[in-house]
Amino acid sequence: MSDILESPRQARFGRAIGFRVVGIGGFAPDNVVTNADLARLGCDAEWIETRSGIRERRHAPPEMATSDMAVAAGERAIAAGSVDRRSIDLLVLGTFTPDMLIPSTACIVQEKLDLDAPAMDVTAACAGFVYALATAAQFLAAGSSSTALVIGADANSRLVDPDDLKTWPLFGDGAGAVLLARGEPAGDVRGLLAFSLGSDGRGAGLLACPMSGSREPICEEGARNRRQFMQMDGRAVFKWAIRLAEQNVREVVARAGLTLADIDCFILHQANARIIEGAREALGIPSEKFVMNLDRYGNTSSGSIPLAMDEAWRAGRIGPGSTVVVCGFGGGLAWGSAVWRL
Repeated sequence: MSDILESPRQARFGRAIGFRVVGIGGFAPDNVVTNADLARLGCDAEWIETRSGIRERRHAPPEMATSDMAVAAGERAIAAGSVDRRSIDLLVLGTFTPDMLIPSTACIVQEKLDLDAPAMDVTAACAGFVYALATAAQFLAAGSSSTALVIGADANSRLVDPDDLKTWPLFGDGAGAVLLARGEPAGDVRGLLAFSLGSDGRGAGLLACPMSGSREPICEEGARNRRQFMQMDGRAVFKWAIRLAEQNVREVVARAGLTLADIDCFILHQANARIIEGAREALGIPSEKFVMNLDRYGNTSSGSIPLAMDEAWRAGRIGPGSTVVVCGFGGGLAWGSAVWRL
Protein backbone atom coordinates (compact mmCIF):
# COMPACT_ATOMS: atom_id res chain seq x y z
CA MET A 1 0.00 0.00 0.00
CA SER A 2 2.87 2.39 0.75
CA ASP A 3 4.11 2.05 -2.85
CA ILE A 4 0.71 3.12 -4.16
CA LEU A 5 0.66 6.21 -1.95
CA GLU A 6 4.30 7.19 -2.39
CA SER A 7 4.65 6.47 -6.12
CA PRO A 8 1.16 6.58 -7.67
CA ARG A 9 0.58 5.62 -11.29
CA GLN A 10 0.15 8.48 -13.73
CA ALA A 11 -3.27 9.31 -15.12
CA ARG A 12 -3.87 9.81 -18.85
CA PHE A 13 -5.71 12.92 -20.01
CA GLY A 14 -7.97 13.66 -22.94
CA ARG A 15 -10.64 16.00 -24.26
CA ALA A 16 -13.94 15.27 -26.03
CA ILE A 17 -16.26 18.15 -26.89
CA GLY A 18 -19.16 18.91 -29.17
CA PHE A 19 -22.02 17.25 -27.30
CA ARG A 20 -24.56 18.25 -24.68
CA VAL A 21 -26.74 16.63 -22.03
CA VAL A 22 -30.35 16.31 -23.16
CA GLY A 23 -31.71 14.09 -20.39
CA ILE A 24 -30.82 12.65 -16.97
CA GLY A 25 -32.56 9.92 -15.00
CA GLY A 26 -32.00 8.07 -11.75
CA PHE A 27 -33.43 5.01 -10.07
CA ALA A 28 -33.15 3.35 -6.66
CA PRO A 29 -35.21 0.40 -5.37
CA ASP A 30 -38.10 1.14 -3.04
CA ASN A 31 -36.72 -1.06 -0.25
CA VAL A 32 -35.05 1.28 2.28
CA VAL A 33 -32.65 -0.39 4.73
CA THR A 34 -31.82 1.87 7.68
CA ASN A 35 -28.93 1.65 10.10
CA ALA A 36 -31.45 0.60 12.73
CA ASP A 37 -32.45 -2.31 10.49
CA LEU A 38 -28.83 -3.40 10.26
CA ALA A 39 -28.36 -2.99 14.01
CA ARG A 40 -30.83 -5.82 14.46
CA LEU A 41 -28.42 -7.97 12.43
CA GLY A 42 -25.52 -7.13 14.72
CA CYS A 43 -24.11 -4.01 13.04
CA ASP A 44 -23.22 -0.94 15.08
CA ALA A 45 -25.61 1.76 13.80
CA GLU A 46 -23.68 4.62 15.38
CA TRP A 47 -20.37 3.36 13.96
CA ILE A 48 -21.86 3.20 10.46
CA GLU A 49 -22.97 6.82 10.44
CA THR A 50 -19.88 8.16 12.23
CA ARG A 51 -17.40 6.33 10.00
CA SER A 52 -19.21 6.67 6.66
CA GLY A 53 -21.98 9.27 6.88
CA ILE A 54 -24.52 6.68 5.71
CA ARG A 55 -27.92 6.53 7.43
CA GLU A 56 -29.76 4.29 4.99
CA ARG A 57 -29.39 2.52 1.65
CA ARG A 58 -31.61 0.78 -0.90
CA HIS A 59 -31.59 -2.96 -1.59
CA ALA A 60 -33.05 -4.48 -4.73
CA PRO A 61 -35.71 -7.16 -4.18
CA PRO A 62 -34.82 -10.73 -5.27
CA GLU A 63 -36.51 -10.38 -8.65
CA MET A 64 -34.65 -7.17 -9.58
CA ALA A 65 -31.27 -7.37 -11.32
CA THR A 66 -28.76 -4.72 -12.41
CA SER A 67 -30.32 -4.56 -15.87
CA ASP A 68 -33.74 -3.74 -14.40
CA MET A 69 -32.35 -0.75 -12.52
CA ALA A 70 -30.39 0.37 -15.60
CA VAL A 71 -33.52 0.19 -17.74
CA ALA A 72 -35.53 2.24 -15.23
CA ALA A 73 -32.87 4.97 -15.12
CA GLY A 74 -32.48 4.86 -18.91
CA GLU A 75 -36.23 5.23 -19.48
CA ARG A 76 -36.29 8.30 -17.24
CA ALA A 77 -33.35 9.89 -19.06
CA ILE A 78 -34.99 9.26 -22.45
CA ALA A 79 -38.30 10.70 -21.24
CA ALA A 80 -36.55 13.75 -19.77
CA GLY A 81 -34.77 14.35 -23.07
CA SER A 82 -37.94 14.03 -25.17
CA VAL A 83 -35.86 12.09 -27.70
CA ASP A 84 -37.11 9.51 -30.15
CA ARG A 85 -35.39 6.33 -28.92
CA ARG A 86 -34.83 5.33 -32.56
CA SER A 87 -32.23 8.10 -32.74
CA ILE A 88 -30.11 6.58 -29.95
CA ASP A 89 -27.19 4.89 -31.66
CA LEU A 90 -24.91 3.93 -28.74
CA LEU A 91 -25.37 2.46 -25.27
CA VAL A 92 -22.49 2.25 -22.79
CA LEU A 93 -23.14 0.71 -19.37
CA GLY A 94 -20.76 1.01 -16.43
CA THR A 95 -21.22 -1.89 -14.01
CA PHE A 96 -19.28 -4.51 -12.09
CA THR A 97 -22.35 -6.46 -10.99
CA PRO A 98 -23.63 -7.77 -14.35
CA ASP A 99 -26.75 -9.89 -14.57
CA MET A 100 -24.47 -12.68 -15.83
CA LEU A 101 -21.10 -13.03 -17.54
CA ILE A 102 -22.61 -13.75 -20.96
CA PRO A 103 -24.25 -11.85 -22.53
CA SER A 104 -23.21 -8.34 -21.53
CA THR A 105 -25.75 -6.61 -19.34
CA ALA A 106 -25.73 -3.73 -21.84
CA CYS A 107 -27.20 -6.06 -24.47
CA ILE A 108 -30.01 -7.01 -22.08
CA VAL A 109 -30.66 -3.32 -21.38
CA GLN A 110 -30.56 -2.48 -25.10
CA GLU A 111 -33.29 -5.03 -25.80
CA LYS A 112 -35.48 -3.95 -22.88
CA LEU A 113 -35.22 -0.29 -23.97
CA ASP A 114 -35.99 -1.27 -27.57
CA LEU A 115 -32.90 0.47 -28.94
CA ASP A 116 -31.29 -0.20 -32.31
CA ALA A 117 -27.76 0.53 -31.13
CA PRO A 118 -24.49 -1.20 -30.30
CA ALA A 119 -24.21 -1.81 -26.57
CA MET A 120 -21.26 -2.57 -24.34
CA ASP A 121 -20.37 -3.00 -20.69
CA VAL A 122 -17.47 -1.08 -19.17
CA THR A 123 -16.08 -2.54 -15.95
CA ALA A 124 -14.07 -0.23 -13.72
CA ALA A 125 -15.79 -0.78 -10.36
CA CYS A 126 -16.73 2.53 -8.72
CA ALA A 127 -15.05 4.47 -11.55
CA GLY A 128 -17.29 2.67 -14.04
CA PHE A 129 -19.56 5.59 -14.87
CA VAL A 130 -16.68 7.98 -15.64
CA TYR A 131 -15.02 5.33 -17.81
CA ALA A 132 -18.34 4.77 -19.64
CA LEU A 133 -18.82 8.52 -20.03
CA ALA A 134 -15.33 9.01 -21.49
CA THR A 135 -15.91 6.11 -23.90
CA ALA A 136 -19.21 7.47 -25.20
CA ALA A 137 -17.86 11.03 -25.33
CA GLN A 138 -15.15 9.99 -27.76
CA PHE A 139 -17.68 8.30 -30.05
CA LEU A 140 -19.69 11.53 -30.04
CA ALA A 141 -16.68 13.79 -30.57
CA ALA A 142 -15.46 11.62 -33.46
CA GLY A 143 -18.85 11.71 -35.16
CA SER A 144 -19.32 7.95 -34.77
CA SER A 145 -22.42 8.51 -32.63
CA SER A 146 -25.10 11.20 -32.70
CA THR A 147 -27.03 10.29 -29.54
CA ALA A 148 -25.58 8.13 -26.78
CA LEU A 149 -27.09 6.74 -23.61
CA VAL A 150 -24.60 6.30 -20.74
CA ILE A 151 -25.71 4.37 -17.67
CA GLY A 152 -24.07 3.49 -14.37
CA ALA A 153 -25.76 0.72 -12.38
CA ASP A 154 -24.81 -1.75 -9.67
CA ALA A 155 -26.62 -4.23 -7.43
CA ASN A 156 -24.02 -4.29 -4.67
CA SER A 157 -26.24 -6.07 -2.16
CA ARG A 158 -25.74 -9.25 -4.22
CA LEU A 159 -21.95 -9.03 -4.02
CA VAL A 160 -21.25 -7.91 -0.44
CA ASP A 161 -21.11 -10.49 2.34
CA PRO A 162 -23.93 -9.95 4.88
CA ASP A 163 -21.63 -11.47 7.52
CA ASP A 164 -18.98 -8.78 6.92
CA LEU A 165 -20.35 -6.24 9.36
CA LYS A 166 -17.75 -3.60 8.44
CA THR A 167 -18.42 -3.70 4.69
CA TRP A 168 -22.05 -4.79 4.31
CA PRO A 169 -23.52 -1.51 5.67
CA LEU A 170 -21.55 0.68 3.25
CA PHE A 171 -23.13 -0.42 -0.02
CA GLY A 172 -26.49 0.04 -1.68
CA ASP A 173 -28.14 -0.56 -5.05
CA GLY A 174 -28.98 2.06 -7.65
CA ALA A 175 -28.59 3.40 -11.17
CA GLY A 176 -28.33 6.66 -13.07
CA ALA A 177 -28.31 7.56 -16.76
CA VAL A 178 -27.43 10.49 -18.99
CA LEU A 179 -28.55 10.99 -22.57
CA LEU A 180 -26.00 12.84 -24.69
CA ALA A 181 -26.45 14.38 -28.15
CA ARG A 182 -23.96 15.83 -30.60
CA GLY A 183 -24.12 19.53 -31.30
CA GLU A 184 -23.94 22.63 -29.18
CA PRO A 185 -25.19 26.21 -29.31
CA ALA A 186 -23.18 28.53 -31.56
CA GLY A 187 -20.17 29.94 -29.75
CA ASP A 188 -20.60 27.56 -26.83
CA VAL A 189 -18.26 24.68 -26.03
CA ARG A 190 -19.81 21.72 -24.25
CA GLY A 191 -18.67 18.23 -23.43
CA LEU A 192 -15.63 16.99 -21.56
CA LEU A 193 -13.29 19.99 -21.47
CA ALA A 194 -10.77 17.57 -19.96
CA PHE A 195 -10.95 14.05 -18.63
CA SER A 196 -8.52 11.81 -16.81
CA LEU A 197 -8.45 8.02 -16.54
CA GLY A 198 -6.00 5.93 -14.57
CA SER A 199 -5.44 2.57 -12.96
CA ASP A 200 -3.00 0.88 -10.62
CA GLY A 201 -3.15 -2.91 -10.57
CA ARG A 202 -0.76 -3.02 -7.61
CA GLY A 203 -3.88 -2.44 -5.52
CA ALA A 204 -6.00 -5.11 -7.23
CA GLY A 205 -6.27 -7.17 -4.07
CA LEU A 206 -7.51 -4.31 -1.91
CA LEU A 207 -11.04 -4.62 -3.28
CA ALA A 208 -11.84 -7.86 -5.05
CA CYS A 209 -14.33 -10.69 -5.45
CA PRO A 210 -11.98 -13.72 -5.62
CA MET A 211 -14.34 -16.49 -6.76
CA SER A 212 -16.02 -14.90 -9.75
CA GLY A 213 -14.11 -15.72 -12.94
CA SER A 214 -11.55 -17.88 -14.71
CA ARG A 215 -8.90 -17.59 -11.98
CA GLU A 216 -11.11 -19.17 -9.35
CA PRO A 217 -14.29 -20.73 -10.78
CA ILE A 218 -17.27 -21.13 -8.50
CA CYS A 219 -17.03 -24.25 -6.36
CA GLU A 220 -18.57 -25.65 -3.20
CA GLU A 221 -15.45 -25.20 -1.07
CA GLY A 222 -15.05 -21.58 -2.17
CA ALA A 223 -18.68 -20.87 -1.32
CA ARG A 224 -18.20 -22.34 2.16
CA ASN A 225 -15.34 -19.87 2.62
CA ARG A 226 -17.55 -17.07 1.22
CA ARG A 227 -15.10 -16.23 -1.54
CA GLN A 228 -17.99 -15.40 -3.88
CA PHE A 229 -18.39 -12.13 -1.97
CA MET A 230 -16.48 -8.86 -2.18
CA GLN A 231 -13.43 -8.55 0.06
CA MET A 232 -12.19 -5.05 0.89
CA ASP A 233 -9.33 -3.57 2.86
CA GLY A 234 -11.36 -0.54 3.83
CA ARG A 235 -8.61 1.34 5.65
CA ALA A 236 -6.15 1.06 2.75
CA VAL A 237 -8.73 2.01 0.13
CA PHE A 238 -9.78 5.00 2.25
CA LYS A 239 -6.21 6.35 2.48
CA TRP A 240 -5.68 5.93 -1.26
CA ALA A 241 -9.04 7.44 -2.26
CA ILE A 242 -8.81 10.61 -0.19
CA ARG A 243 -5.39 11.45 -1.60
CA LEU A 244 -6.31 10.43 -5.16
CA ALA A 245 -9.53 12.45 -5.32
CA GLU A 246 -7.93 15.72 -4.29
CA GLN A 247 -4.91 15.33 -6.59
CA ASN A 248 -6.84 14.17 -9.65
CA VAL A 249 -9.47 16.89 -9.36
CA ARG A 250 -6.74 19.53 -9.26
CA GLU A 251 -5.03 18.01 -12.29
CA VAL A 252 -8.09 17.67 -14.49
CA VAL A 253 -9.31 21.21 -13.73
CA ALA A 254 -5.88 22.58 -14.64
CA ARG A 255 -5.92 20.55 -17.87
CA ALA A 256 -9.23 22.19 -18.75
CA GLY A 257 -7.58 25.61 -18.41
CA LEU A 258 -9.84 26.52 -15.50
CA THR A 259 -9.50 27.22 -11.80
CA LEU A 260 -11.37 25.51 -9.00
CA ALA A 261 -13.40 28.70 -8.59
CA ASP A 262 -14.70 28.28 -12.17
CA ILE A 263 -16.46 25.01 -11.30
CA ASP A 264 -20.16 25.24 -10.51
CA CYS A 265 -20.53 21.85 -8.86
CA PHE A 266 -18.39 18.91 -7.73
CA ILE A 267 -19.88 15.41 -7.83
CA LEU A 268 -17.51 12.85 -6.35
CA HIS A 269 -18.20 9.14 -6.09
CA GLN A 270 -20.45 8.68 -3.09
CA ALA A 271 -18.31 6.19 -1.18
CA ASN A 272 -17.75 7.80 2.19
CA ALA A 273 -18.59 11.22 3.60
CA ARG A 274 -15.13 11.50 5.15
CA ILE A 275 -13.46 10.98 1.77
CA ILE A 276 -15.59 13.67 0.14
CA GLU A 277 -15.17 16.07 3.05
CA GLY A 278 -11.42 15.44 3.19
CA ALA A 279 -11.06 16.19 -0.52
CA ARG A 280 -13.26 19.28 -0.18
CA GLU A 281 -11.19 20.68 2.67
CA ALA A 282 -7.92 19.97 0.85
CA LEU A 283 -9.25 21.76 -2.24
CA GLY A 284 -10.60 24.67 -0.19
CA ILE A 285 -14.04 24.57 -1.85
CA PRO A 286 -17.26 25.67 -0.09
CA SER A 287 -19.49 22.77 0.94
CA GLU A 288 -22.44 24.15 -1.05
CA LYS A 289 -20.57 23.33 -4.27
CA PHE A 290 -20.42 19.61 -3.39
CA VAL A 291 -23.26 17.14 -3.93
CA MET A 292 -23.71 14.56 -1.18
CA ASN A 293 -26.51 11.99 -1.13
CA LEU A 294 -24.73 8.91 0.22
CA ASP A 295 -26.50 9.38 3.54
CA ARG A 296 -29.65 8.09 1.80
CA TYR A 297 -28.22 5.65 -0.75
CA GLY A 298 -24.85 4.42 0.52
CA ASN A 299 -22.17 3.49 -1.99
CA THR A 300 -23.95 2.55 -5.22
CA SER A 301 -20.66 2.13 -7.12
CA SER A 302 -21.17 2.88 -10.84
CA GLY A 303 -24.60 4.30 -10.07
CA SER A 304 -23.44 6.88 -7.53
CA ILE A 305 -22.32 9.78 -9.76
CA PRO A 306 -25.26 9.74 -12.22
CA LEU A 307 -27.74 9.19 -9.38
CA ALA A 308 -26.33 12.27 -7.62
CA MET A 309 -26.34 14.20 -10.92
CA ASP A 310 -30.01 13.41 -11.43
CA GLU A 311 -30.88 14.80 -7.99
CA ALA A 312 -28.75 17.92 -8.53
CA TRP A 313 -30.33 18.51 -11.98
CA ARG A 314 -33.88 18.16 -10.67
CA ALA A 315 -33.08 20.46 -7.73
CA GLY A 316 -31.80 23.15 -10.10
CA ARG A 317 -28.25 23.00 -8.74
CA ILE A 318 -26.93 22.19 -12.23
CA GLY A 319 -28.38 22.62 -15.70
CA PRO A 320 -27.51 23.25 -19.35
CA GLY A 321 -24.21 25.14 -19.51
CA SER A 322 -23.11 24.29 -15.95
CA THR A 323 -19.48 23.29 -15.47
CA VAL A 324 -19.29 20.19 -13.30
CA VAL A 325 -16.42 18.08 -12.03
CA VAL A 326 -17.13 14.35 -11.68
CA CYS A 327 -14.65 12.00 -10.01
CA GLY A 328 -14.96 8.24 -9.56
CA PHE A 329 -12.52 5.91 -7.80
CA GLY A 330 -12.47 2.34 -6.56
CA GLY A 331 -11.50 -1.26 -7.23
CA GLY A 332 -8.81 -1.97 -9.76
CA LEU A 333 -7.52 0.30 -8.46
CA ALA A 334 -9.13 2.56 -11.06
CA TRP A 335 -10.13 6.19 -11.19
CA GLY A 336 -11.56 8.73 -13.58
CA SER A 337 -12.36 12.44 -13.42
CA ALA A 338 -13.75 14.95 -15.87
CA VAL A 339 -14.52 18.64 -16.21
CA TRP A 340 -17.87 18.47 -17.90
CA ARG A 341 -19.75 21.40 -19.39
CA LEU A 342 -23.32 20.17 -19.57
